[in-house]
Amino acid sequence: MRAIVQDRYGPPGVLRLGEEREPVPGAGDVLVKVYAASLNARDWHTMRGDPYLARLAFGLRRPRIRIRGTDFAGRVERVGAAVTRFQPGDEVYGEGAGAFAELVCVPEDLIERKPGKLTFVEAAALPLAANTALTGLRGLGSGQKVLVNGASGGVGTFAVQLARGAGAAVTAVCSARNADLVRSLGAGEVIDYAQEDFAAGGRRYDMVLDLVGNRSLADLRGVLAPGGLLVLSGGGVYEGGSLLGPMKLIIRARLTARSRVVVLEAKPSRANLAALRELAESGTLTPVIDRTYALEDAAAAMDHLEREHARAKIVLTIVDGM
Repeated sequence: MRAIVQDRYGPPGVLRLGEEREPVPGAGDVLVKVYAASLNARDWHTMRGDPYLARLAFGLRRPRIRIRGTDFAGRVERVGAAVTRFQPGDEVYGEGAGAFAELVCVPEDLIERKPGKLTFVEAAALPLAANTALTGLRGLGSGQKVLVNGASGGVGTFAVQLARGAGAAVTAVCSARNADLVRSLGAGEVIDYAQEDFAAGGRRYDMVLDLVGNRSLADLRGVLAPGGLLVLSGGGVYEGGSLLGPMKLIIRARLTARSRVVVLEAKPSRANLAALRELAESGTLTPVIDRTYALEDAAAAMDHLEREHARAKIVLTIVDGM
C-alpha cells in the first residue's frame, strides 16, 4: 500500500511516499480503507522530533512509528474475529497510528460511525482536534465567559463552536486575518494578538483555554475570574529547535499543583467520537477546512502547516472525490 513514511527527524522533506506492507488486523481490530486523513500539530512534533525531550516517547534517534498521521475517515475493509460493531463497507472515522496511508489498522474502540452530514474530508478533520476541544471545555456553562488563545487553529475553531454551543460568551485570540472566521464560528469578541495584549486589558474569564503555550502562567492566571479555570494544551506549531518547547509551561503547571490549572489530556475514545458525531449531525460542530492535498503531497501540506500557521484544518485526500 502507499503510505507517507519517515526514517529520520527533520523538515517536511523527510516525509516521502513509499510502499509498505498492508497491516493485518488482530481479533479486536478493524482494517479501514482511508479516504481522507487530517494533519495535526502532533504530526509536526513527531516529524521534527521537537521538543527534543519528547523523543523519549517518539524515539530517540528516529520515529518509532514510521508512517505518519493519526486522524482519518474511510470505509471498513476487514474486521477481526472479535469485532461485533462493524462490518466491511461501514463508513467510519477515528484515530489510529499510521493514518497517512491507503489502509490503517485500529482497535474497534477507537473508531465510530462517520457523521452522516459530513464528507470524508470533513469527518477526517474531527477526531483529535475536536476531541481536544470537547475535553478541554467540559464543565463550561451557559453565561460563563471563556477566552480561547489560538482560536483559529485546528483545536481552536472547534473550541469556539463548542463553547458557543454551550451558551458561553467567547473571546477569541488570533491574528487579524482570521478574525472574521472565528466570529462566524461564534466568537463574540476577537483580540488581535499583534495589536492587543489580552493579559493587560483587565478583563476576567471563567475559563481560559490556552492552545498556544506562548504566555507565562502568571499572565494566564491573571485573567481568570475568582474560581476560574485555566486549561493548558500542548501547544501547536512553533519555530522549533527547543529542548522543552510548550512542555516547559505544562511542566511548570504540574509542579505548582494548583487546582485552578488543568493540563489537558485528551485521550481518544469511542464515547467521545460518538458525542462528536452527534454534535456534527445536529449542526453544532462544523469542521473548517483550510486546504486539501493529495497523499503524495503530504510534505507540501506539512510545509504549509509549518510556514503559514494554517487556520483550521489541512486534510490529505487518499481517494479522489471525497
